[in-house]
This record gives sequence, C-alpha cells and structure tokens, in this order.
Amino acid sequence: MTSVVAVDLGKTGCRAMLWNTADSSRAVSSVAGAPGLAAPDGVAAARAAVRAAVGPLLRESGGARPDAILVGAAGATSAPAAAHSLVAALLANLPVREAAVTSDAVTAHAGALGGRAGVVLAIGTGSVAVGIGADGTYARVDGWGPLLGDDGGGARIGTAGLRAALRAHDGRGPATALLEAAVGRFGDLERLPATVGRDGNPARTAASFAPEVARAADAGDAVASAIVRDAAADLAETALAAAGRITAGGGGPLPMAVTGGLTGLGPALTAPLTAALTGSELSLRLTSPLGDPLDGARLLALDRATPHASLVVRVRRTTPTPPPSTPATPPASA
Repeated sequence: MTSVVAVDLGKTGCRAMLWNTADSSRAVSSVAGAPGLAAPDGVAAARAAVRAAVGPLLRESGGARPDAILVGAAGATSAPAAAHSLVAALLANLPVREAAVTSDAVTAHAGALGGRAGVVLAIGTGSVAVGIGADGTYARVDGWGPLLGDDGGGARIGTAGLRAALRAHDGRGPATALLEAAVGRFGDLERLPATVGRDGNPARTAASFAPEVARAADAGDAVASAIVRDAAADLAETALAAAGRITAGGGGPLPMAVTGGLTGLGPALTAPLTAALTGSELSLRLTSPLGDPLDGARLLALDRATPHASLVVRVRRTTPTPPPSTPATPPASA
C-alpha cells in the first residue's frame, strides 16, 4: 500500500498522521498551528509547523520515506502563490516523492463526504460552508471572521448571549437567565469587556459562552431561545447558498454534512437547523460526516479522481529524495 502523510494545518493547531497500511495506527502528532498562508511569512510559519508535526512520525517509523504528503492549510485558497511555495518547501525539506497543498476547508469537505460532491457546513467559533460540485465547481460561503461574518457561529451566539445579559443588567432588555449565567461564567459584569478581550482572542472567549446560551434555551428561556433560533436560520442560509451554486451530478439529492464543535450544542441548535435545511426547495440529503480533515487529506493524497482535484496544488519530485530532517526549534505543542 502507498505510504502517505496527511496534515491538517490550522491557525490554532497542526496535526499530522502517517499511513503505511490500511490498519495504520491513528496516532496523531500535534504542534502549534500557523497564522495562515496569506499572512506575512505565512509560508515560513506553515513550513516550520508541518516539519515539527511530521518529524516525530518519520523518526518513530524508522526513517520512513512516504510516497506523498498532502497538507490542508488555512489560507491556501486565497493565496495560491503561497500554496505553490509551500509545496516547493515541503519537497525540499521532507523525504517524500510528492507534495500537495490545498485548503483546510477542502480536506474537511473531502473527509466529511468521502471525496464526493456536496456541501459541508463547518460550525465552531466561526462558520463556513464549502460546496464542491461533481464538475469541480467550488463555492465558499461566509467564513469572513467574527467582525464581518461567521453568522450563526459560536462567537456570534456567545456575543448575542452576553449582549442580552448586559441589556438585562442595565434594565434595557427583558429578564433572562443569561444574566446569571454570564456572572457565573465571567464574574463581575462591570469588567466583562476587559475579561472578554484578556487573552487576545475575544471571538474564542465569546464562543465559550455559546453552550450557556444553548442550555438556557433548552430550559425555556425566551431570550436564549430566540438567539439560538436566529443562529440556526443564519447557518441554514449559509449552507443553502453554497448548495445553490453547485450540482451533485447524477440527478440525485445533493449530499450535505454538518461538522464542527458547535454541533455539540444539541437539539436547541440542530433541530431548527435541520428543519430549515430539509424544508428548503433544494433537493438535499443530510448525512453524518464520514471522517475528519485528516481523513480527507489522506484521501486526496491517494485519489486524483475526486471533484477536489482542481483545488489541489500537487508536484511530483524530479530529483533524489533528501534524507529526513528535523527542525531545530519545533513550535510548542498545541
């Protein structure tokens, strides 16, 4: 069997896995991520993260020389030149015969739908829908970040919940259980603005309040219920917009999967979201995710015939394979 390395390179963490056989261990090597290929020095940061994650896998396998490595990297779609540069860097630094780079959204899509055409709605701190048609058509909807988009994502839900708590605190809004929940989670609300921005990532901190909003909604709080319903409507709009821009091929319903940590909020969010998706005029088939971004990276490394092929920058080595190398100072573990 072909030996491949799959890498999921995000802005928070970088995960890598080596497959030598069909029953390879699912052990994952994890290090800190990189700011994205479109960022200043994004290629250098990505290169360092990938080497730090892949190095231990190669050493533990006795200096294996995999046939290929495929990296799903944040920012690859918006910075194609950087994606090509990262491919060249990987070939220069790693003992592989072929290197490939694509967007982490593409590998997530391939993993969730098993390499088939369809739509994947990824919801976590942010939100983005990726549609890939049978003809390779690519549609990305939202994912614009907490200031300009990510509608329905965890940061938006958490922020709306905190705003509602502050309005109740001020006497400007209706009473809500979110007031007590916010105090319990963050302490003195007079210090809330500073508390939310303390770690330099206000979106992530706000998103940590989303489960409290869902719990209040489950308990019947009217304010929290409205927030979660609005989020579900926003997420459905995002997914349907992506679905409307692609075709499944074969004339059947378009597969759609929902992934990400926000699905853990439970029926308060997933029930109205599912109802909105299945009640649309589009012919959709909701399906459970088949795998994660690492599964998608492995699949794309091995299979060139998926609808994702045109979205992958892939280069085959024409010079001798270099010996394995180890970064002098690997990034801290994520």
